[in-house]
Amino acid sequence: MTSTSIHTRAEPAPSGAHWGARALPRPGHARLLLADDHDLLLEAFRRLLEPEFIVLRGVTDGEALVAAALELRPDAILCDIAMPRLSGLEAARRIREHLPDIRFIFLTMHNDPELAAEAFRTGASAYVLKSSPAKELLLAIRTVVSGERYLPAMLENEPTARQNRRADDVSEAQVLSPRGQEVLRLLAGGRTMKETAAKLGITPRTVAFHKYRIMQQLSLRSSAELVQFAVRRRIV
Repeated sequence: MTSTSIHTRAEPAPSGAHWGARALPRPGHARLLLADDHDLLLEAFRRLLEPEFIVLRGVTDGEALVAAALELRPDAILCDIAMPRLSGLEAARRIREHLPDIRFIFLTMHNDPELAAEAFRTGASAYVLKSSPAKELLLAIRTVVSGERYLPAMLENEPTARQNRRADDVSEAQVLSPRGQEVLRLLAGGRTMKETAAKLGITPRTVAFHKYRIMQQLSLRSSAELVQFAVRRRIV
């Protein structure tokens, strides 16, 4: 996906950047970095958030998110979980190694308590569904930048034991072959079947075989469930 970069000065856009900050710094306003692989959503988030926050940049993949976070050092990051090149959760782990105080608001389409719990174990301060009204996203960001956590209703209703269960306590991943795990890691990380095949030196048909065999083994019904499984088990 290509995207047009807009900057306050005439300079090359950083790799993976969707647009640069337009607003002048405003004392007391939280500085946000946005990450989503859909340009239209990034632009919608910018329009929603700029009246209240300083939006530093929007990026479209996980690797670009890590680079932008280390460069810009925002107060908080609003990001999707499933993104190309690097998942949002893995990007968060890498960023927190260097910036442990940074706050993460994960915005996702996956209404999955286990995935939400894994996000909080990774260091999330909020987990918001993309189907939520805009006012909920604003409330979550305000809560996070004030130093609190925004806990979604799906987790408030979950038993504590379920929230604290670690992803590696679940044994489904043990049924996958080493090649199957490689295929799953690349596909769930945003690679296409063709890109995965080129990376592993196999044919796209072989990638498809591994993908659908994994889905059959794990009783997964869609590519979205495949991504959720990979994220929960820290395969990506």
